[in-house]
Amino acid sequence: MTAAGGGSLEDQWVDDHAGPVVRPYAMTRGRTKPIRGRFDLISLVLAIRADAPLEVGFGPEHLAIVGLCQRTQSVAEVAAHLNLPLGTIRVLLGDLLERHFVEVREPRPATALPDDSVFEAVINGLRAL
Repeated sequence: MTAAGGGSLEDQWVDDHAGPVVRPYAMTRGRTKPIRGRFDLISLVLAIRADAPLEVGFGPEHLAIVGLCQRTQSVAEVAAHLNLPLGTIRVLLGDLLERHFVEVREPRPATALPDDSVFEAVINGLRAL
């Protein structure tokens, strides 16, 4: 099948340098916020189901994330491997998290770490041995 310009229809949707031309907002159906989750750059994502999500509303990008996250990946790594904007990845991860295809481990906040006095006490205790 050919397009009006003489090329094939597939040529209209593929750019020689950029690859397939699908806008990020089309992948997320215009959504800019995930329906669930916060997704820090260093949050760790792991697929908890090995089967591909063949559910309504899931696209090839969802499948790619599940496949990639069979091994733990950070949100930044997922975005880099799939060559997609971080905002798009967050929306897609929210979809997967909502339907229990992935689990996400958020980084500990800095306030959850012990203060320096604990470390000093440990060091002093070790020196006393």
